[in-house]
Amino acid sequence: MSRYLRSWWVRVGLGLFVIGASPLLTIIMLAKMGLWPDPNPNPIGPGLLFGVTFYPALFCLFVGIVRVRSKQQRTQQMPPRPS
Repeated sequence: MSRYLRSWWVRVGLGLFVIGASPLLTIIMLAKMGLWPDPNPNPIGPGLLFGVTFYPALFCLFVGIVRVRSKQQRTQQMPPRPS
């Protein structure tokens, strides 16, 4: 897991996902607990933010995972250096 988190692509993807999903999930959670003024909210802005950031986040996560795995396979296939 830590090798994935060292990847810049994975960190950007996770950041985009958290930034996009947090407002929407917060409003949903507060409405369910009764702490939001409207018990049945229609959060258009946070929903659009999530929609705009979701696919770029998936793309970044996918690229990061593929790059980490391909790098790992390359290092495993390389023969050891003679000393």
